[in-house]
Amino acid sequence: MSNYEAARLLIADDDPNLLAAYVLYFTAHGFDIRTACNGLDAVAQYCAWHPAAALLDIEMPRLDGRAVARRIRYEADSPAPTLVAVTGLARDEEKNESLRSGFNHHFVKPVPMAMILAVLTGGRL
Repeated sequence: MSNYEAARLLIADDDPNLLAAYVLYFTAHGFDIRTACNGLDAVAQYCAWHPAAALLDIEMPRLDGRAVARRIRYEADSPAPTLVAVTGLARDEEKNESLRSGFNHHFVKPVPMAMILAVLTGGRL
């Protein structure tokens, strides 16, 4: 994905401060952003907008991030969006469950935003 073309990025997290920080950071790196503060809103935003990538918390109200990832994968968009989990869940089993749910990457909070940016841009910073 190229950040030079204002790639669409959906960000969903129930922490408003973290959500605001993500928006500031990724907007400054050229992304076109939409946000959601719960899983159901994240699914609705994805279906209405079909972004190239989604950055999702796992433990969100109304629908967890893994269920959101499964629903996004069910949409079977081509090319498939890059899905990134950023969560407090750190055990290997939890990471494996995220990957089985359709995430491409699973990061444990706190994670440097530059690491997330690297996977969203394919390492082209």
